[in-house]
Amino acid sequence: MIQRDHYLNELVSLQGNGMIKVITGMRRCGKSYLLFDIFVSYLEEQGIAHDHIIKIDLEDFKNRALRNPDNLYSYIESRITDDRMHYILLDEVQMVEHFEDVLNGFLKIRHVDVYVTGSNAKFLSKDIITEFRGRGYEVKMYPLCFCEYMSAYKGSVQAGLNEYMLYGGLPQILSYTTEEQKTKFLKTLFDETYIKDIKDRYDIRKDDDLEELINIMASGIGALTNPNKLANTFRSEKKSVISYDTIKDYIDYLCDSFLVEKSTRYDIKGKRYVNSPYKYYFMDLGLRNARINFRQYEKSHLMENLIYNEMRVRGFNVDVGTVPTYTKNEEGKPQRANLEVDFVCNLGSRRYYIQSAYRMESEEKIKQERASLLKVDDSFKKIIVLGEECPVTRDEQGITTMSIFDFLLKENSLEL
Repeated sequence: MIQRDHYLNELVSLQGNGMIKVITGMRRCGKSYLLFDIFVSYLEEQGIAHDHIIKIDLEDFKNRALRNPDNLYSYIESRITDDRMHYILLDEVQMVEHFEDVLNGFLKIRHVDVYVTGSNAKFLSKDIITEFRGRGYEVKMYPLCFCEYMSAYKGSVQAGLNEYMLYGGLPQILSYTTEEQKTKFLKTLFDETYIKDIKDRYDIRKDDDLEELINIMASGIGALTNPNKLANTFRSEKKSVISYDTIKDYIDYLCDSFLVEKSTRYDIKGKRYVNSPYKYYFMDLGLRNARINFRQYEKSHLMENLIYNEMRVRGFNVDVGTVPTYTKNEEGKPQRANLEVDFVCNLGSRRYYIQSAYRMESEEKIKQERASLLKVDDSFKKIIVLGEECPVTRDEQGITTMSIFDFLLKENSLEL
């Protein structure tokens, strides 16, 4: 059993809060396993009687009658036999017609605690906000982080990182033993599940532009872009005209389906957000790599995406930082430029500035990676993450340098 302690602890902390706990996330990231295996095991260890854990897999053919909302409600009501807490666990709840009414109805039954998973095709974060009117709490789940991945990987840490950056962290990838099996799994999953979900949900009939947009975004992870830039790319490189609004809609669909996330630029000095352009990161590197047939394996870009995902798993909001700097041009006149801090990570009152540097093999490269951090004049911690083994050090300017292994595998890595 791969332990997903981060998510288990979150579910435990939400027990009995009077809300519907909704586990969302991309397909095959482990939602059902979390609910029916890990969480059920926890409840049983706490002494909850088996008949007080009502778990229903609505995707299972044998439960098809329970996809009728009246049948489901009546069945669960019949299972509530006393005034002790009953735990209702529903997998793929979107298969029930009017599921939002059924779930809201459960909240009126005393002594029940409700947990559900929903497919990203029909059950998005914004659906939770609108359908449950403040009574739904989203637990967003990601693919395996590297620490979780290594708990089941049979091999060295370096080999594990190489495979993780290539094939990603969907739990099922660990069950395949050959490159051919892993590649086929990822490519089929992307085409037959994720893309099909989007087409079905939004009734997309002419899908060539959507497919091409995904390829462009997969090729440019970590690059600043926006719908206007992408429309220009279509015109100049693909000889195709696609509108700003269509591209924006397609990007929203990809974000809603948990395939990619958008990171907004933040002006650190001005303490304000810069509306455009943005950066987009893939939630699973294996799916990204499979989408472009594993052609672009640039470790520097993949590591940047990996660090972004790690901080999101840890619960941080992650923005792209910009710091203005002034230099003189060849004519001696002052000119303004923006230096980039890869990530500005916020969680409550905590903030970290993180720079991703796969290699710093020269003094010039070291100076380049440090330049933007040195321009940040507040007291929050500044970290450079290297893609190779190195000791954890802190220099006289307060910049901490650590290896990607320490960053990913040590629970307290942000405080080293």
